[in-house]
Amino acid sequence: MDRRWEFWIDRGGTFTDIVARRPDGRLVAHKLLSDNPRAYPDAAVAGIRELLGLRPDEPFPAGQVGAVRLGTTVATNALLERKGEPTVLVITAGFADALRIAYQNRPRIFDRRIVLPEVLYDRVIEAGERIGACGEVIRPLVEDALAAELKQAHDDGFRSAAVVCLHGYRHTEHEARIGELARAAGFTQVSLSHQTSPLMKLVSRGDTTVVDAYLSPILRRYVTGLARELDGVRLLFMQSNGGLTDAASFRGKDSILSGPAGGIVGMAATAREAGFSQVIGSTWAGRPPTCRTSPASSSASTRPRSPGPDAGADAVHPHRRGRRRLGAALRRPPVPGRARLGRG
Repeated sequence: MDRRWEFWIDRGGTFTDIVARRPDGRLVAHKLLSDNPRAYPDAAVAGIRELLGLRPDEPFPAGQVGAVRLGTTVATNALLERKGEPTVLVITAGFADALRIAYQNRPRIFDRRIVLPEVLYDRVIEAGERIGACGEVIRPLVEDALAAELKQAHDDGFRSAAVVCLHGYRHTEHEARIGELARAAGFTQVSLSHQTSPLMKLVSRGDTTVVDAYLSPILRRYVTGLARELDGVRLLFMQSNGGLTDAASFRGKDSILSGPAGGIVGMAATAREAGFSQVIGSTWAGRPPTCRTSPASSSASTRPRSPGPDAGADAVHPHRRGRRRLGAALRRPPVPGRARLGRG
C-alpha cells in the first residue's frame, strides 16, 4: 500500500468537494466554496493544504502526495455563461455560414418566432482553398491574403483560432498550413479539425473544433495554475468520457462533462458493489442542470463530438479514414418482433 496521501476532487461551480486517503488508509472528506478569493486563490489547492495541515507560508510537500485526481466544471460553466476565449473561425471560402445554418433543426416547428442559438466564434475568415473528397486540389490555398486577415485579427485582439476545411478530416494539407500561418501571426491557441475531430460531417466537426478553441485557453490557465501550485505531484483530470488524462493532454473539447462524468463513474461503481445492474442517477449541484433562460444561452446550442461515459463506440472505438468501426459486441441487439415483420 502506498504510504502517501491520495486526493479525489470535484471542483464545481459553487462548492469543491475533496475525498482524501491518509497514509494510514483512513478516508477523510472536506468541502470548500469554489470561489472565495479573500481566503484562497484556488479551492482545490487550499483544501489539499488544509488536510495536510500546512501553514500558508509553508512549501508544498510533493513527496507526501501520491496523486491528485480532479473533475472540474470550469469549462462547463465557461460554455454555459459564454465566457470562453474570443475565437476566430477559419473555414473554406463559401462556407462562412455553414456552422450558423447547421442542420436547421426545428424542435418547435410551429413557433412563429424562432430564436437562433448564438455561435461561439466572433469572426469568420474565409480561406481561399478547396480540396475535393478524393484529395484533388480544386483551388490552391491563397496564403498571402489569408495571412493578412489572420494578422489583422491578431491585431484586433484575437488569440484563438478554429480551422475547418471542407474534407479536412481526411485531406489535411491545407488545414495544417493554415495552422502554421495562424501561429506565425501570433495566435496562441490553434485548433485544427483533423486533429480535434477527424471524422466526416462538416458541421459537427466544425462545432467540436470551435468548442475546443473557445474553451482550451480558459482550461489551460486553470490547469497551469493548479500544476504550478502542486509542482511535482501526479495530476490527473477527468474527461467527458469518464477516463483520466494528464494536464498536458486535457483539452477543451474533452472537458465539457468533466464534473458530471466523475459522478456517473462513481455511481456505477457503487451500484455494482451493492449488486445493482440498473440504476438512475441525478445531479444535485449549486446551479440548475438546465441553467438557461432561452435557447440562445444553452449548451445545447453547440453540437460538439464529446463522448460521455455512456457513449459506447465513441468512447472506446477508434476511427479509420473518417468512419467509426464498430465491433459486433457493440451492435444493438435485435428488437423482438422485427423478424416477424421481415425486418429481423
